[in-house]
Formats: sequence, structure tokens, C-alpha cells
Amino acid sequence: MIEEIIDIQMLSDFEKGLDPRHPERSNIPATIIGYGEMSTIFEINRSSLENYAFKRMPIFRSTEEIDYYEILYREYNRLINDDIDIRIPECAAVRVIPNEGNIVLYLIQQKLPAQSICDRVIKVLDDNSIGELVIFILREMKKVFEFNASGGNITIGFDGQISNWAIKDYDGSGPPHIDEDTQFYYIDTSTPLMSKEGIEMLNPDLFLRSAPSFMIWLIKWFFLKGVMTRYYDFHLVTVDLIANFYKEQRADLIPSLIDRVNRFFEEEAQKLGTIPITQKEVLSYYREDALIWSLYLNLRKLDRFIHSKILRKPYVYILPGKIKR
Repeated sequence: MIEEIIDIQMLSDFEKGLDPRHPERSNIPATIIGYGEMSTIFEINRSSLENYAFKRMPIFRSTEEIDYYEILYREYNRLINDDIDIRIPECAAVRVIPNEGNIVLYLIQQKLPAQSICDRVIKVLDDNSIGELVIFILREMKKVFEFNASGGNITIGFDGQISNWAIKDYDGSGPPHIDEDTQFYYIDTSTPLMSKEGIEMLNPDLFLRSAPSFMIWLIKWFFLKGVMTRYYDFHLVTVDLIANFYKEQRADLIPSLIDRVNRFFEEEAQKLGTIPITQKEVLSYYREDALIWSLYLNLRKLDRFIHSKILRKPYVYILPGKIKR
């Protein structure tokens, strides 16, 4: 288990000497290996930690908050892996309690070859194989929404975008062969969106703590009504997956992908009653999503400037770099 391997003292030392703006200049240097919309993935440059990827969450103000989050995180991962049968890399949550400030949770995951992540994979595949890849990912996602439709009191929120998938045992040696035997990992296991009897179990206020304080009311309204709820809808999750191809500079593939997806909904997911996707809808979704996240990141950068340059206070969050859209 990862918890038994990770050197907690080294993580504590890393936290003490971290430079959030320039992680590579920290006392124990870190290398950024991936950006999400709200978080940054990095590796810590120590041989004992070279096989792991880290996500840092300095957002917890009490042991009760972090205890609850860890329970939710472990249950979410158990449900996805064991009950829904979607493979996830080995992962763990380890807390660090600094002398001052919020408790920090490090979410740690077995590091996979960068070439195996599907936003990289599509760059070495021919167009038809990319279409096949999307259908195999949809088959994995369908398991989630069949679970949600099964009548239980728990439903799972799921972010199926292309960069959240990796091909198991692929190391980048030539283009992978995509077929029925291809196995996948789902790697976005750090946001445990889970609803019980219609009530969201994850407290969104935790994530809003990294948002500019002067914009929380507006972001909270949108976050609750626009972002969190989309991940419980198979149609919208798939729209997001297809819209990723604008971000990946492959808009030319979107019409054919929509045709494949709609055939999949009709032939393989008919019982879920998922409505077809249109190209106009995908484009509109992409433009709105890109605007929202660009604005959100720019507001966080403004907040960092206010903290560090005007108030002369530390800014504890690692912000993503420029994300190509």
C-alpha cells in the first residue's frame, strides 16, 4: 500500500519548503507533470517518490473536515474500482499538518507513463483508431451511469474527459493497437462527487477556498448549478468528452465522433435513454466552458497578486500554467 511506502516526514519537509509559485525552486524540488482546471499534478524529485504523482490540497480547516473528505475519497474510489469495475491506479491520501495554516491533504497516485494518457495517445493514432478509442471509453463510462440507474441510493459523478483516461501497460513504444482487449485506467479519482438520496455528499465550499474571496458568491452559484451537476448526466459528460477535441486541436474529428457517439447511444446504451448530441451543442458547450475556466484561472492569478504583492501574505495554492484551448 502507498501509505506504507510514503515517507511522511519527507512530505512534511516538502510542505515546509514549498514555493507554490515556483515548485521547481522549493527546498525539495517538484516537477509539474500535468494541469487540471482547478489543480496541478506534480512529482517530487526524490528517488523514493519517483513512482508517484501528487495533488496537493491545502484547504482543510479542521480534522473533522479532512476526516470526512478522506472517508468520501476512499468510498468513491472503492465504488468505482470494485462495484462499477473501472480500473484505477493505486492511490492514497496522506495528510500533513503544518505549524500554521490549513491542514494539507496530499492525494498520491501510482504514476503512469505520460505517453499512456489518452490526450497524448490521440496524437499518435490514426483517425479511425481515435474513434474506436472514444467508443471504448464510452463503454467504460456507461458502467457508471448504469450503476446510477440501478435504483440504489448512491449515484456517482464522473468526469470522463479524454485526459482522465490512460491505456494500461502502454509505454509509448509505437502507436497502441485499440481493440476489444485494450484495458484502461481512470485517473481522476481526487474529486469524490457522490450523491446519496439526491443530496450531494461533497462539500463544494472546500474547493471554493482556493477561489478569490471577492468572487465566491458568484462562483458558488455557478459551481453548484453548472459544474457539479453536469457530472451526473451521461449526455453532458459525453458532450464534455467530445468538446475536448477542440482543446486538443482536433476539431476536424468532431462531426465523425458525434455520429459514432449517437450510434452508441442508440445501439449500446438504449436503456439509459441518453438523448443524441449535436455539433452546435458541442461547440456552444466548449466556448462556454473555455470562457468560464479561463476567467476563473485569471481571477485566481489576480487573487495571488493581491495576496503576495499588496497584502504581503503568502499565497498557498499551486496554480496551473497556461492551458492551451
